[in-house]
Amino acid sequence: MDQRFCSNLKNLRKQSGYTQKAIAEMLQVVESCYANWEQGRTEPNISTLRALGQIFEVSLDELING
Repeated sequence: MDQRFCSNLKNLRKQSGYTQKAIAEMLQVVESCYANWEQGRTEPNISTLRALGQIFEVSLDELING
């Protein structure tokens, strides 16, 4: 997993004022699943990446590459 993506995901979440649990609930996944994305253990699928982009109001390029 690209550490840049993990860092971007965590920073966007914190800037937005969301908890990991809140984002997980929005995406209808368990909190540990979301936490694994931030920690680089697993990665979300493309439809989840799109949903993350909508939640944080950023393009996929910005989400992935910063």
